[in-house]
Amino acid sequence: MKDVHVRASPRNRISDEFRAGARHRRQRPEAAIHAAVCDHLHLRAKPDVLWLHPANGGTRDIREAARFKRMGVLAGASDLLLWHRGNSFALELKRPGGRLSDAQLNFLARFNDAGGHGASTEGLDRALAILEAWGLLVGRCQ
Repeated sequence: MKDVHVRASPRNRISDEFRAGARHRRQRPEAAIHAAVCDHLHLRAKPDVLWLHPANGGTRDIREAARFKRMGVLAGASDLLLWHRGNSFALELKRPGGRLSDAQLNFLARFNDAGGHGASTEGLDRALAILEAWGLLVGRCQ
């Protein structure tokens, strides 16, 4: 008897990938908070606010990590870096109960020592409250 190989249709593959991605997002609450904060920034940031996410996270092999370090990637850099009218802001996002790493604590201390405004926050509501307190968003969340 011959072995029969069944190929998954593209539709099933996409569906499987989508389910895997959804499972992955559920296991990473900080990613969901981060995405929600970015949605608010897209919709509510004042026009003269510049912001970005430094893509420091993720898994890398040792060669890529060394290359990124040579290029200036800084361990512990905050999730969001923002600028407004000559002021610099760094916001580290954590899930409720999440804790800062030593590298993140060091980055925020150095950022504040350099004259920036840095903070860490737990959860979406507190993140938005900080961005509003810094005067970076238009309107208030209810």
